[in-house]
Amino acid sequence: MSAAGFACWRCAAALGELPRPVPRAATCPGCGTDLHVCRMCRFHDPSKSRGCREPVADHVRDRERANFCGYFEPSPDAGDGSREAEAQAARAALDALFGLDEKK
Repeated sequence: MSAAGFACWRCAAALGELPRPVPRAATCPGCGTDLHVCRMCRFHDPSKSRGCREPVADHVRDRERANFCGYFEPSPDAGDGSREAEAQAARAALDALFGLDEKK
């Protein structure tokens, strides 16, 4: 089975031939980054305390490296940058609220 319409979370390269389930060792043909990562998962949510909407998934410290999470499901919008843009907007709003300087 393939996952048409999927893109790499880092470089947005098309992953039309991504096998399902995604192997832990899968890498992007465009940039070589790991694909079985939290940032590529449909449950990834930076607004949650553990960064995951799946309540029983184990905590993963590095969300950009391959992991063994059994709940991993690739997200079709992982490579579009919308979730990262939302997270950056939220950080900017908090910085503005607390008067933090972006240049540290």
